[in-house]
Amino acid sequence: MTAPKTSISRRDLVRRAASVAVAAPFVAPFVNRGRYELFARTPWAQEFSERAVRLVREATVIDMLCPLKIAGFDVRRWMRDPSSFTEEDFAYYRDSGIDVFHPTGGGTSGRDAHERIRTYLGEWNGFIAHHADWFMRISEPHHLDRVNESGKIGVILGLQNSDHFNEPDDVDVFYGLGQRLSQLTYNSQNRIASGTMEDGDSGITDFGESIVQRMNEVGMAVDVSHCGDRTTLDAFDVSTRPVLITHSNARTLNPDYLRCKTDEAIRRMAETGGVMGITMVRSFVAGQEPTTLDSLLDHFDHVARLVGVEHVGIGADTDIAGGYDASEPDAWARIGGAYRAEYKFRHKIDMDEMPTQKRTFLLTEGLIDRGYSDEEIRLMLGGNFQRVLKEIWSARG
Repeated sequence: MTAPKTSISRRDLVRRAASVAVAAPFVAPFVNRGRYELFARTPWAQEFSERAVRLVREATVIDMLCPLKIAGFDVRRWMRDPSSFTEEDFAYYRDSGIDVFHPTGGGTSGRDAHERIRTYLGEWNGFIAHHADWFMRISEPHHLDRVNESGKIGVILGLQNSDHFNEPDDVDVFYGLGQRLSQLTYNSQNRIASGTMEDGDSGITDFGESIVQRMNEVGMAVDVSHCGDRTTLDAFDVSTRPVLITHSNARTLNPDYLRCKTDEAIRRMAETGGVMGITMVRSFVAGQEPTTLDSLLDHFDHVARLVGVEHVGIGADTDIAGGYDASEPDAWARIGGAYRAEYKFRHKIDMDEMPTQKRTFLLTEGLIDRGYSDEEIRLMLGGNFQRVLKEIWSARG
């Protein structure tokens, strides 16, 4: 006999597992056999197991690279006019089950990087302050402990390049503006280190060592996702704090793909106590079609078996609002810039269904099917990044 359906908000389901009817843009009726339909009346409506829904509710879900929106000019408008971000917009992100977003500025470089990043951080700080009932800047260890139950969306302010550090004291300046993570370089060579797309990787420079040391001192996380192989290994030697790979994949499963990390790098990362976020960019996940959820889960499995489940997390490198593939044709053609060939983009950049609200639930169901325990899944959904960020950020004073 089929159990009666009771409409409840997905947020109530995910946060309280309640069974009361409330008004919400996305309803999640209970169906039979311990399953729930999430995102009803949307193109991505789907049933998920009670276990998957419960685990997303229990975990502090952290995506260590997830812009709010890639296609269009919405984010630019929201930053310049925070009042243009509506309650409906907020509900869209809240209902995804992701508690903490690391939207991260791109690979800003050049002579004016210092001022541009000041502006970028200022805009984000203003946006979060304007929507203090909806957003929380995640900048202290205890913020990670309470964001799940706060009902707010957490935002970590980080950068994908460190070219805005003109001197070590700038690390302190930008820490004061809320920056809590910095990637050493974005694909190319800067004064600090070499990127993964450089023909030659000379490793971390003397100036770069002083920057890493100051980041360690103030409690700012070091990220090597876009760094070349030698630079990546150098970072593990130079840093006295855990080093993060916030968004990459295993090169063993995608040979010759430079943006993926070698097993040696993954082992060294784990030795520092770091965590690696697995991306959902199609060409990172697999070198050929089909590129499926199973292909993605293979990367979680590989890193977990290589260094332990305690060093695996999420760094999707795409949004939940349509992704790169929702871009207009001219914008899509520009994505990747000078590195388009190296990224080996195919007919799609995003994986099917992953740049949507339901991706955390799809991933959780997949991890359940792979036989992981509840605690292991909670760690991969965000517990590992929660642990390591608290350790790094506790370094200061």
